[in-house]
Amino acid sequence: MARYSDEIIDDVRQSNDIVDVISQYVRLKRSGRNYFGLCPFHNEKSPSFSVSPEKQIFHCFGCGVGGNVFTFLTKIEGINFVEAVQQLAERANIQLPTLENNVDSAKEALKAKVYKVNEFTAKYYHENLYRPESKIAQEYIKKRKLSNETLKSFQIGFSGKFDELYKELKKQGFEDREILESGLVNKNERGQFIDRYRNRLMFPICDVRGRVIAFGGRVLDDSKPKYINSPENVVYSKGRHLYGLNVAKKYDIKKRLLIVEGYMDVVSLHQRDIHNVVASLGTALTQQQGYLLRNNTEQIILSYDSDEAGQTAKVRAMEILQNMGCDIRVLQMEGAKDPDEYVIKFGNARFQNLVDKAISVIEFKVKILRQSLNLESTNDKIKFLNEIAKLISKIDNSMEREVYIEKIAKEYDVSKEAIYAEVNKLTYKESKDEKVLSKTRPVVRHIEKKETDNVSEATKRRENTVLAILLSGDRNIYEIIKQNIAIKDFKYEIDKKIAEKLYEEFENGNSNINSIIDELSEEEQNHITMIMAEDYGIDDVEKAIDDIIQSYEKDKLNERKLEILELLEENTTEENKKKELEKELNDIIIRLAKIR
Repeated sequence: MARYSDEIIDDVRQSNDIVDVISQYVRLKRSGRNYFGLCPFHNEKSPSFSVSPEKQIFHCFGCGVGGNVFTFLTKIEGINFVEAVQQLAERANIQLPTLENNVDSAKEALKAKVYKVNEFTAKYYHENLYRPESKIAQEYIKKRKLSNETLKSFQIGFSGKFDELYKELKKQGFEDREILESGLVNKNERGQFIDRYRNRLMFPICDVRGRVIAFGGRVLDDSKPKYINSPENVVYSKGRHLYGLNVAKKYDIKKRLLIVEGYMDVVSLHQRDIHNVVASLGTALTQQQGYLLRNNTEQIILSYDSDEAGQTAKVRAMEILQNMGCDIRVLQMEGAKDPDEYVIKFGNARFQNLVDKAISVIEFKVKILRQSLNLESTNDKIKFLNEIAKLISKIDNSMEREVYIEKIAKEYDVSKEAIYAEVNKLTYKESKDEKVLSKTRPVVRHIEKKETDNVSEATKRRENTVLAILLSGDRNIYEIIKQNIAIKDFKYEIDKKIAEKLYEEFENGNSNINSIIDELSEEEQNHITMIMAEDYGIDDVEKAIDDIIQSYEKDKLNERKLEILELLEENTTEENKKKELEKELNDIIIRLAKIR
């Protein structure tokens, strides 16, 4: 795959502060010189994900993943390196040159064509909605009381029969490959091109920039399936977008955003002046959609359907959004199965009142728990108190914890003191367990590493310290290290590989050592960021280097001493050679004594 020049990559890297970029996905808090948050790459309760503004790297001490701003974006967005550079360049308003690569150029050209296919199709379907032959769609629109303004805002349309779209696309000059890649047309075994969507109400799906990337089609009779959605392709990945966000962003959505399940929920609420609403494309919210929500608003209201699928989706969304540190509320709705039906049945004001009264995640979980138990039963009441305590003990803010205890005790007529006692007991236990775990972690790591190789922890620590010093980029320091520590002196294989790359960069005159992260394997990236993220307590670099060089010399002398002793034990050693070895052994012992 073609790459941009090192100068361009470096320019893009320096124009995108890693803390700013990662803050769009992870809630970070400053602690000393670094920032910490919950790792987005594995589930954890205590923040072990570290971001260094000084070194412009991230590293998770929990799962070991690490890298720079490009690494983070490739992992979190599921894109390749070139796409990460392009995305960050766009963020920093940097104009990139065209890549001279046939594969990349062809892919970009195909994407551009698919966008045009989608744009034309959305317009074609929308215009088709107003034609005499689209009476079934017009009757549905009239029944749902959708205005022309709403239809235009969301580009709602109607698909025709068999291959009508395919023929129109061919008239516009689009090639079969571009049409098929869009997912709007299929090719059957007989070689016929057939429209994917036929006689369906069409909902174009746009990205946050307003580009049409996919479609959803709703049947208008009793046919199955009720909805057909575009397959994923070069421009569309359903887990990375939210339906209606491009429209919602035209309004004030910073304070609050509702997330619903269906297209019609969004459209119906929007028409009734509730504009801060979006839908997940499918019932299960993804992490990427969670990031979109958190980056665009302060508070998220979960407004999923009241059926089993909707409740399951609600619980899944809670887990994802809570791990991101989002402020979540849950809409409580009775008398309708979804927001669309509710707002049509009871009106805007009543729905807005529901939104204002949306309950917290804790309150929702307590309510669900209460419904499954009989508080008249002693056993159930004990279980209720225990489960409440578990929920509240996970709240970090003591004021928030107190408010919930007071409210729950009053609402469910349970002992406030009993809840406090159980919460305090659980909090103490978790704190104690965490301390024990933190003490045992180094031992566990020691055992794990011992099983993978025969290099001692002391040797690894020493080698990592050498690499940490080299990563400062000081050429004078490198010259001292190079003269005394050769590549072959590194015992730990991954350290040896990284040292080789660092030595090579210095020899090529590259003092920006941070740039080599892009050239490393995933394992090497994780290892080098672990080294960069750790504090080696070096106050005097020159003294530290001198101590390390002496330790290397000591190891070499001890190795040679053992070799000589083995040779002297052999009866085959000649007398003259034996005297030479004894003299060398004596010299080594004297030199070792001086080092000690």
